[in-house]
Amino acid sequence: MQNIIFFGDSLTAGYQLPASASFPSVLQQRIDSLGLSYKTFNYGVSGETSAGGRMRLASVLNRQPVDVFVLALGANDGLRGIPVRETTQNLQTIIDQVKLKYPEARIVLVGLEFPFDLGPLGGHRMARYALEFKALFRELADKNSLPFVPFLLQGVIGQRHLNLPDGVHPNAAGQKILADNVWAVLDGVLATKV
Repeated sequence: MQNIIFFGDSLTAGYQLPASASFPSVLQQRIDSLGLSYKTFNYGVSGETSAGGRMRLASVLNRQPVDVFVLALGANDGLRGIPVRETTQNLQTIIDQVKLKYPEARIVLVGLEFPFDLGPLGGHRMARYALEFKALFRELADKNSLPFVPFLLQGVIGQRHLNLPDGVHPNAAGQKILADNVWAVLDGVLATKV
């Protein structure tokens, strides 16, 4: 049995949903139905920033061996307007620490982006931030040669019927689409043996 660690924020945790509705749990059901010998661990923490994730990473890496590490952090950085450079450095540190402790682990990076054009709201500065924020994930994936999920919330963001009343967090139906978005990349990762 190999372990898949999902390391993220409220989107991974399945905010305000039963644990079984979170996308890592949905993926476990799919993995089981395919007869694959992987166990998923959901280390999503609501409100977590990339800096917070960097701080708690060591304790997560010490809990069980890591075969696949799915890194899905950054949404709260974007919402808080944390400089892209800081988010990039934090995520790179997380990637480096996983590689250091588990050199054979396969790491998947999950991308995020702002759901709408911020230009009219915050002028050019916010629009530029949104572009840089979106780009940081692909740049990190390319730099580290990581399998990459371009946008976790693809097909869910802005869809009322797929989100909780707050309009930000996916409901159970939305989490199933997040699972599909991640599976599109994770499937290939699980199919390749180390």
